[in-house]
Order: sequence, then structure tokens, then C-alpha cells
Amino acid sequence: MCKENDLFQPLKAFLANDQLTESDLIEILHFTQDHFGYIPDEAQFLIAKRLKIPTSRVYGVVTFYSYFTQVPKGENQISICLGTACYIKGAQSILNEFEKQLGISAGETTADRHFSINPTRCLGDCSKAPVVMVNEDVYSRVEPSDVSKILDIYRMESQEAK
Repeated sequence: MCKENDLFQPLKAFLANDQLTESDLIEILHFTQDHFGYIPDEAQFLIAKRLKIPTSRVYGVVTFYSYFTQVPKGENQISICLGTACYIKGAQSILNEFEKQLGISAGETTADRHFSINPTRCLGDCSKAPVVMVNEDVYSRVEPSDVSKILDIYRMESQEAK
């Protein structure tokens, strides 16, 4: 059996539940995203086939809800607040610096899947703008010169995990 197919075994096992109906689509998509880190096209096809609905309906739900993604996400999710307070205090230049240092654009993931950049509208800490969140860690009053230090923290953690 091909290694690629092995990745789909947990989803196939989940879909084997005879009680699943179209009303379970969101739950199935959550399971799928938790398993893969995103919702690949092949998974959407399997889900549609099992629920006996058009693949376009699955795709429509995946693309409607911002929680779901069709793009693999990195191990470290970098969220840069672009809300009004953060934007006024230079958040765009911070976003630009993350993009420059990682060699990717907003919404993308590095080839090694270590980092993803996700611009957001508000992280809820406007008094400490501009704010950046990496995974669950919040960085306040960030300057473009802080970006390399922030990235180094997660690069070192990744090296230590190996």
C-alpha cells in the first residue's frame, strides 16, 4: 500500500461510521483538519462520496468557514494583527518583515512547514499595539527589528525537538 493512502486511513475509519449523515459534515471537516492540518482535495472527495453529496457542497463549506483551510499550515502559526490600532502603529511593516525573512506571503506556509503567516483583524490587546501572536505566545509593541528574534525562538525550539 502506498504511503499516501496510509495518511487517509484514519479519515476512512472515521467515515466508516454508519450513523454519519450530511448534518455531520462540519464534525467530519474538523476531524479531517485536525488529522491533516488542512483539508486536502482528496479528503473532500472521500467525504462527499461517503455522505452521498456533491464534492462542490463539501468545498463550499470548506471555503465558507475561515477556520477551515485547504493550504497546509506550518508548525508555528504567526498571526499579525492588522486591526486599526496595530495598523496605525506599524503592523504592515512587521508583516512585510515576516514575509521578507521567511520568503513567503501572507496566507502561505514555508516549504519546510515550520511557519505560516496569518494576518488577522484583532488579537484583543490594542493597548499594546502592534501585536503578534505565534501559536499561543503573544508579543506586544513589536517592531520590525524584533522579527528575527521572534523567529529565532521558534527555530531553536524546532532544532531542540529533533
